[in-house]
Amino acid sequence: MSKKDSDIANEVDGVLETKKVSEEKVEGEDKSLMAQLLRENPIKTPIEGEKMEGRVIGMDSKAVYLDLEMFGTGIVYGKEIRDGFGANRKKLGNGDTVTAVILDLENEDGYVELSVREAVLEEAWKDLLDKKDSRDPVVTKIIDANKGGLMLEVNGVTGFMPVSQLTSEHYPRVEDGDKNKILEILKTYIGTEMAVCILDADKEEEKLIVSEKEANRDKEKTAISELKVGDIIEGEASGVVDFGAFIKFFPPSKSSDANEEDKLEGLVHISQLDWQLIEDPRKIIKVGDKVRAKIISIDDTRISLSVRELKKDPWANVNEKFNVGDVVTGKVHRINHFGAFVYLDADIHGLAHVSGFNDYPRKGIDEIVKNGEDYMWQIMSMEAKSHRMGLKFVGEVGKVEARKSEDKTEKVEKKEEK
Repeated sequence: MSKKDSDIANEVDGVLETKKVSEEKVEGEDKSLMAQLLRENPIKTPIEGEKMEGRVIGMDSKAVYLDLEMFGTGIVYGKEIRDGFGANRKKLGNGDTVTAVILDLENEDGYVELSVREAVLEEAWKDLLDKKDSRDPVVTKIIDANKGGLMLEVNGVTGFMPVSQLTSEHYPRVEDGDKNKILEILKTYIGTEMAVCILDADKEEEKLIVSEKEANRDKEKTAISELKVGDIIEGEASGVVDFGAFIKFFPPSKSSDANEEDKLEGLVHISQLDWQLIEDPRKIIKVGDKVRAKIISIDDTRISLSVRELKKDPWANVNEKFNVGDVVTGKVHRINHFGAFVYLDADIHGLAHVSGFNDYPRKGIDEIVKNGEDYMWQIMSMEAKSHRMGLKFVGEVGKVEARKSEDKTEKVEKKEEK
């Protein structure tokens, strides 16, 4: 064997020997108890933002110290404890277990810095999301109010309840819609407790919206199930607004001496208060008035009522009073950009469309007629079932009558000449 071949053989033998030793070493480690434990229970290095549990091993006026076992000692500063546990937190003692979120793996003092507040908030939001999905009611205390609704706290998280989500019992009925008066009513709820449901919970946007109405939905549905369209109810006006009046009444299963909270509430829209045109519901009905109404629709927990359905429809015999082609006297009730509403008597009204004033070009309707004044109109169309009547402006009462008198005189004179 040449020297070159001998050198190569020695090199190969060296590599094989090294591999053998390495394999024996690995094989030895694989069989060790420590290696086996590490394989079965690998140690995960904690990272910032994760939650950890620690056991209280010491406290002073500024901080609480936690034993994090193999990861060292954790520290939660005094402010974090106050923020996290709140004024009513239980008094901590040595040995108590605390869950916290890692802020810094090693602060300038060599401790793992932890935040109790972050951990508490995370749990709070998780619970809020669970309650949102389950729609379970939760009792909360009102802490503040603004013109739009109420501020409250659930799980230490500040939330908001819009005025529209209050039950009829707490909804502020302000006749003139004055927001300052609404705020005064809402402020009276500060410090009181209400049962609410979570409508929306978003941790990222820190948004929590709740509803008292939703928390009472099942109770209302049970009571409303006793009602049907066509039923006649007797109640009391609980609020009057621009678009109608709210009526509170007891469901059939409750007597008049039951609790106020057992009452249901329905809305009589402005168009259902009377057969005539209504500008301001407050001129027709007042809070406290006794009302008899008919249920005309039920949509989930919304009850629509009608007072006019229980009154005689003045349009039922309109053909006995008026006919298409008649020229009649009518009082202007309201003027807008598309025409004028005119009352022919106390109940029957019609619309004189802007096209009905074509005999007066380049003039606005309010330049031709005035609210509250009587004029002559010709009935162009009439639909009794839909309570519609189309009118055309003829002229001022005196002038029309004078013209009619002139026409009559002219006809008589022509007849005499013949």
